[in-house]
Amino acid sequence: MQTLTPEVTIIGAGAAGLMCAFSAALRGRKVLLLDHANKAGKKILMSGGGRCNFTNLYTEPANFLSTNPHFCKSALARYTQWDFIELVSRHGVPYHEKKLGQLFCDNKSSDILAMLLDECAQAGVDLRLDTTVETIEKTEAGYALQTGIGAVHCQSLVIATGGLSIPTLGATGFGYQIARQFGHGVLPTRAGLVPFTITEPTLKAMCSELSGTSVEDCLVSCNGQSFRENILFTHRGLSGPAILQISSYWQPGDVVHIDLLPHLDLGEWLTTQQQERPNGELRTLLGEVFTRKLAGLLCEHWFASKPLKQYTAPELEAIATQLGDWQLVPAGTEGYRTAEVTLGGVDTREVSSKTMESQKSPGLYFIGEVLDVSGHLGGFNFQWAWASGFAAAQYV
Repeated sequence: MQTLTPEVTIIGAGAAGLMCAFSAALRGRKVLLLDHANKAGKKILMSGGGRCNFTNLYTEPANFLSTNPHFCKSALARYTQWDFIELVSRHGVPYHEKKLGQLFCDNKSSDILAMLLDECAQAGVDLRLDTTVETIEKTEAGYALQTGIGAVHCQSLVIATGGLSIPTLGATGFGYQIARQFGHGVLPTRAGLVPFTITEPTLKAMCSELSGTSVEDCLVSCNGQSFRENILFTHRGLSGPAILQISSYWQPGDVVHIDLLPHLDLGEWLTTQQQERPNGELRTLLGEVFTRKLAGLLCEHWFASKPLKQYTAPELEAIATQLGDWQLVPAGTEGYRTAEVTLGGVDTREVSSKTMESQKSPGLYFIGEVLDVSGHLGGFNFQWAWASGFAAAQYV
């Protein structure tokens, strides 16, 4: 096998790697893009329920979690959501805003992947799939890799290997391994944007019975953070956007507070209902704001249902408190198996926020999810992939 001598080698053909590859090639750099999977962009294909929530109109640094919160600002400012939207529009990919600034493909996620692959092909990127990287060494001229396609010598090496989330799509800790090899700290990782599991028998039985039931407008809070979105009951616990969002701020043992009806002043609402329809059953009343099945189970597990006129003021207050501040301690999460992102990762205090270059090993770059930067749900993690990939591409 002959030795390949690109100027830039990128490991990982996901969102960040693809973005970095064509952006660097457009600068005239000779780029080799490697991935151990048999297909590029697998996570892109399954994202957004197959429609790819590719960015968010309201992207700003506050939408990201990191031990070093200022790190993401530079890249996000230099390659914005508007830049990516312009690229999408230039390729004629139809899209729409679903809600809360979330942009989705009208058709399917493969439109975004095809666009990125097309950009790579036009720019002359050498993409090699089904290719393992066995060893990496620092050399005077850059980096020497032993791979499944032979030796590779390059000046710049970009790590775009992602995190540990969704191992069935090929996620591994390889990027962290490389970071440690070259002297980088890797902050503790855990699953983020992930459903909660519940093991408490009564509550678990209730969740299981309600599996597939959604509550459309809830306020979910934990550790000073709140998200207002829907929640979804599952066989194993709770999911839905509000739960996924708060999971990134939750630690084992923490209490999660859920207001099931944040648009109502519950104490006042229950008192008014009692005055206006004293003979109405609580179960019937709750069935008007929840599904009948949920209303029935709430009454079965939390409150005895009887005509409203039979409740005392303290009883109504207790019902209002339970519905407005359901306090839950999840047993855990579903873990990396279903997590949308990995929290933690390569310590950004040892990486340039301008260039994404290692401060420990010149010519080594980290982009995307492998870094300790994680976005909220809603297209923010893709925007970080585009922005960090573009930033590194200007300097590799």
